[in-house]
Amino acid sequence: METCPSAGTPAAVGRPLSRLEARLKLSIIMPVRNEAAGIVDALTPLQPLRGELELILVDGGSSDDTVALAAPLVDQLIQSAPGRATQMNAGAAIAQGEWLLFLHADTQLPTNFLELLPAADAASQWGRFDVRLSPSSPMLRVVAWMMNWRSRLTGVCTGDQAIFVRRALFEQVGGYAPIPLMEDIELSKRLRRHGRPLCLHERLTTSSRRWQQNGTLRTIGLMWWLRWRYWRGAPVEELARRY
Repeated sequence: METCPSAGTPAAVGRPLSRLEARLKLSIIMPVRNEAAGIVDALTPLQPLRGELELILVDGGSSDDTVALAAPLVDQLIQSAPGRATQMNAGAAIAQGEWLLFLHADTQLPTNFLELLPAADAASQWGRFDVRLSPSSPMLRVVAWMMNWRSRLTGVCTGDQAIFVRRALFEQVGGYAPIPLMEDIELSKRLRRHGRPLCLHERLTTSSRRWQQNGTLRTIGLMWWLRWRYWRGAPVEELARRY
């Protein structure tokens, strides 16, 4: 089985973007709704890079202080109808960067992430990072390992892995499908027709709260069941209700 290229493959990566070259070539799009408890912590690590990238926050109708807290920490803040796919499409529509990176509010990128993205003349057109779950446990380390290698083998990426894509390609494939669940998997399948994703070994950190709240084994079972039902053609709306 063909695997997606790794960061160590020169033909896939080309040369990394320098800080100067990265200026306004990357737009980070963060969909949020009622994230007041963690939004400052999510945006603070990106502040030193303001001016070298564009930071867009798309609020899906928060009823807490998310918007007020985030406004000074982003370059653009817009409102949209709720729904992660809808929000990310709205952010992409106003983005100025040549690359788009979709970042969840409970995810922290590696500190050197700008240097890891492909250069303008590289073959790669899209990709994602490896993931670590935090707080972690022996079982959650296995879960993260499985997520990373499943993605590397199949070329299907999830939103937890911070998908990045050339804006031209994102627009060419029509962006995220307006569905309430599996929007990242559905997008990956369309992007995969234009080339395998660049699978960066550097790990970002994403929250394990879903696993902790619902139980690790129960969450694994639910996620695999949802993906199997999706593969079998079950209506996404039905799967979203179960999720």
